[in-house]
Amino acid sequence: MKENIQEEIIRLIKESVSLLKIDSVFLNELRLDPTQDLRFGDLSTNIAMRLSKHLKMPADKVAFNILSAVNSILEKSPLKELIREVKVEGAGFINFYLSDKYLYQQLKDIVDKEINALRLNIGKGKAVLIEFVSANPTGSLSVAHARQAAVGDALANILEFLNFKVKKEYYLNDEGNQIDILGKSVYLRIKELSGEKIEFPDNYYQGGYIYDIAKEAKQAGIEEKSLGDFSANYILNIIRRELDDFGVKFDSWYSQKELNKSGKIEEALKFLKKKGFLYDQDGALWFKSTSFGDDKDRVLIKSDGAYTYLAPDIAYHDDKYKRGFEWLINLWGPDHHGYIGRLKASVEAFGRLPGSLSVLIVQLATIFKGGNPVQMSTRRGEYITLREVLEEVGKDASRFFFMSRRISSHLDFDLDIAKKQTAENPVYYVQYAYARIYSILRNSSVKPDKCADLSLLKEEEEKVLIKKLLQFPYILNVCFNTQDPYMLTVYLQELAESFHKFYDRHRVLTDNEALTKARLSLIEGVRIITGTSLELLGISCPQKM
Repeated sequence: MKENIQEEIIRLIKESVSLLKIDSVFLNELRLDPTQDLRFGDLSTNIAMRLSKHLKMPADKVAFNILSAVNSILEKSPLKELIREVKVEGAGFINFYLSDKYLYQQLKDIVDKEINALRLNIGKGKAVLIEFVSANPTGSLSVAHARQAAVGDALANILEFLNFKVKKEYYLNDEGNQIDILGKSVYLRIKELSGEKIEFPDNYYQGGYIYDIAKEAKQAGIEEKSLGDFSANYILNIIRRELDDFGVKFDSWYSQKELNKSGKIEEALKFLKKKGFLYDQDGALWFKSTSFGDDKDRVLIKSDGAYTYLAPDIAYHDDKYKRGFEWLINLWGPDHHGYIGRLKASVEAFGRLPGSLSVLIVQLATIFKGGNPVQMSTRRGEYITLREVLEEVGKDASRFFFMSRRISSHLDFDLDIAKKQTAENPVYYVQYAYARIYSILRNSSVKPDKCADLSLLKEEEEKVLIKKLLQFPYILNVCFNTQDPYMLTVYLQELAESFHKFYDRHRVLTDNEALTKARLSLIEGVRIITGTSLELLGISCPQKM
């Protein structure tokens, strides 16, 4: 696929602006986006509006000046065959209309080369580590963790598709106060199972799963001092199975307990002290994080000699870089937002580029059932788990719905809609398009032909469908720039809608064999890109529905 058409047009615009003697600094934010309405071309830029204030000239006049230069350059450029027309429309948008020849070339490229035609080399082999979920092993995964799992896994797939070398990691907080409380919770339930009357503290874990662990521990004769580790391992096995059934597989599980034993925390603090970034005050050891833009300095070792959460996190992230990763991506819940500044400060203190660490905040999800939100309380175990959602609607619907809003937005997940086998359910709507195409291709006596005459695809719905296919590289760029797979779910729904509209109005298998071959090539292109997109989201491609 000739994804560079946008880059070539951007170069054309920049050259045109330079002919007009306009300061090139104003072109740094030049954007060329697919139009929302195909009546106004295929690609559009608002550069004239951006230049209008600087030039003290109406935006439409700036646009017409740029248009004149664009047309002058186009007359002598190979791009002339690929761009049918350029117009100034609206308040000063410069809109580019791609030629039919270009559309047919790109469709042929997709059908001929399949997956290889879709790959972009944005990453150039850069090593990336995505750390996500990382839930404490104190209970089953909640829907908040499930949303992070779906987003993190799909983002990893997309980045790998863009030629980054991606690894996925789960940071296991397997020691500390929460593990102690877990062990004590299980201990009290064991005593309760033995017939004792127990007063259960409110801050202890109270879900039914604590009874299950207590029964196992009692039967195995686990000593009280070992109950925390035993219970954490028990729950970790549950988490692993849940993630596996959700289609999420981690390359590594990083233990905080092992980190503490390794001496890497002391080593990291020694480095910071040598650099002059640590100081003692009030019996505690402080990190000068304000030197790197944090709003206040942070304690690393408390007056009682215990580490704060930040100390092992600093060592952990330093270790990520030492393992050869060039870009670190963390997916966190909204309760960790205030933690970003201090961690980024530590990255800079070690001499790393600030942009080499990306922290993505994934907003929470509310589960609706029967029209009502389901209340949640982690300690009491009163919350919808990933396992329950999987059993209710399955992996595909779960993953799609968890990614169906931007990660910066709160998500309302309606289980009733996710179970419907109608167009109201977006994942069903998309998968049905894929299955329908597969059925046509399987049952047709005529097969897609690489020599098909694609110029026979003259209907409006056919051209709209091709244009929608050609937006795929742009959408992947959006996912990369936003570090969010959300736009791919939107694109899939739009692509499915364009296909269903085409299919409802035109027969694929016609009496004209040449036209049939052309339309089979068209829907084969839709199958390839729909299938690739679903796979990137970790969703299955059903051949029958």
